[in-house]
Amino acid sequence: MQLTRELPEGYPGVRRVEPGAITVGDRTLTRSFLLMRERLVESWPADSVAALDAPAIEAIIALAPDVLILGTGERQTFPPQRVLAEFLTRGIGVEAMDNRAAARTYNVLLSEGRNALVAFMLPPGG
Repeated sequence: MQLTRELPEGYPGVRRVEPGAITVGDRTLTRSFLLMRERLVESWPADSVAALDAPAIEAIIALAPDVLILGTGERQTFPPQRVLAEFLTRGIGVEAMDNRAAARTYNVLLSEGRNALVAFMLPPGG
């Protein structure tokens, strides 16, 4: 799915979402990653909701977003309540959705200048 939207100059948005691959700016990524306005964290360790362990959660918290968009792959999957609580107790709002919806939502929030982070989960082997 090709995505187009007017984004702030210099900030790469999500351009394309395919099964096992997401294009950010001019780069195609095939492993789970975190994306914010000025930050791309490649090789984020969570490739599924079940893999949301302490290091994966801490990587997100360290970036201090106001909103976390959790792209859970080809299908929307909700994380356990304990994971949601980790973010909510720190004032980070969380929305879980499939990767396509997460990409669209992130691009809108980016264009609005919001402090949003999108965490894309991609299966191993891209």
